[in-house]
Amino acid sequence: MSSLAAASKADALEGEYGTPDEHGDTHETKNTVHSRLRATSSIMQLKKILVANRGEIPIRIFRTAHELSLQTVAIYSYEDRLSMHRQKADEAYVIGKRGQYTPVGAYLAIDEIVKIAKEHNVNMIHPGYGFLSENAEFAKKVEDAGMIFVGPRPETISGLGDKVSARELALKCKVPVVPGTDGPVEKYEEVKSFTDKHGFPIIIKAAFGGGGRGMRVVWKQEELKESFERATSEAKSAFGNGTVFVERFLYRPKHIEVQLLGDNHGNVVHLFERDCSVQRRHQKVVELAPAKDLPQETRDAILNDAVTLAKSANYRNAGTAEFLVDQDNRHYFIEINPRIQVEHTITEEITGIDIVAAQIQIAAGASLEQLNLTQDRISTRGFAIQCRITTEDPSKAFQPDTGKIEVYRSAGGNGG
Repeated sequence: MSSLAAASKADALEGEYGTPDEHGDTHETKNTVHSRLRATSSIMQLKKILVANRGEIPIRIFRTAHELSLQTVAIYSYEDRLSMHRQKADEAYVIGKRGQYTPVGAYLAIDEIVKIAKEHNVNMIHPGYGFLSENAEFAKKVEDAGMIFVGPRPETISGLGDKVSARELALKCKVPVVPGTDGPVEKYEEVKSFTDKHGFPIIIKAAFGGGGRGMRVVWKQEELKESFERATSEAKSAFGNGTVFVERFLYRPKHIEVQLLGDNHGNVVHLFERDCSVQRRHQKVVELAPAKDLPQETRDAILNDAVTLAKSANYRNAGTAEFLVDQDNRHYFIEINPRIQVEHTITEEITGIDIVAAQIQIAAGASLEQLNLTQDRISTRGFAIQCRITTEDPSKAFQPDTGKIEVYRSAGGNGG
């Protein structure tokens, strides 16, 4: 029995919290969670939500928004005028004039996006993931324009987006971190001083980066100078800021992340963890929820530390705290991603909780208690796996590629 259902079993009516089984227990599904979330929408008179993104994530958000009786608005670049996310929305508007923005740049045009939202009476803007999802300036401009930003507060995004500041938060909360520099590093001599003290291997990371860019693993002294220069150059090019920091590199660790939800009243819960250890070029390939082969003591410590960090940061809405676990099952905090993750769906599968619905209702002012999302009511059932399919060019060292899929053949045979 899910703990959400268990908490309300005594006063639940059939159809509100699910259908009782032969033991009298009720089992919630995402549909029953939707019905309860919809009941709280009277907190604010919400009518219309815009998703400032393209591709899969707007379609995912539109589905939940429609179930919450919200009108949906898509935006698109001229090049994306035939994209599916445009077709799935109730309304859709092109960003700028033809040729004004690049296909990607259109989705980074903060003022243009806010203008479209205002002109069409949008109440809420959901950033999705990528693009402007971790841009504090965007969140602030949305709020300054009188709309609701479905995500953390601008100051939270700004603070957690700086990995050095996030590391300082962890140290303040007595959450273990990988040995690293105390602050940002701008000179090669500072990096060399760290390696003289801690040895190799190390990893150089962009302080304001993510997605595996601006990261370099250095195994020996001879590689240090060139790796530092490349990391700072990549960070500057990708994120507009060449600041980096340095940590000891953990060999083949588990990568564990905790799904978090926080409301406007300082309450935070976790929706358990995901194992994202299978990666290539620091990009996640396979995700599993919950993590398997993780000692319960380590799991509990990670979950508790994630909630502690989020509460200390006064975190609101959905986010993910990420940790590394070494071969001795010691865990170390890496960062908090202040947005919804690509892999949030596998957490939904094991908990029966629609994370996007919770995001929207929390942004509207609902508390976790009103949504029945208190920690004692959240549990997991079974396992869920997400596998990412990427297009790559084998003739170019398997670098990412684009194009039209002409043929698809699914696996066959034993185990296929």
